[in-house]
Amino acid sequence: MTRETLPTRRQRTAVSFEHGGHAFIGGAGHYPDGRVGEVFLSSGKTGTHLQIATSDAAIAASLALQHGCHIETLRRAFLRNDDGSAAGPLGCLFDTLAGAGS
Repeated sequence: MTRETLPTRRQRTAVSFEHGGHAFIGGAGHYPDGRVGEVFLSSGKTGTHLQIATSDAAIAASLALQHGCHIETLRRAFLRNDDGSAAGPLGCLFDTLAGAGS
């Protein structure tokens, strides 16, 4: 599959949430047809292991989206707790975006 790049100017959705006792700011960039083509995730203080891991995970997810992986496929692939909630912050971002209509 060829990478489908996003337009320079695009709609963006921003969300903030808490997961595992940490505050996160996340978001998504959209293709003109409304599909999510990139995600952003920040956990606050720059240079921490958590910030690096969440940022890297969002980059990897964005590349998957741009290479044709559907957002619901990724969302279902993330680890879940026994109650069905997302086990990690990226899964929580995807759940939050889904609730926001993305």
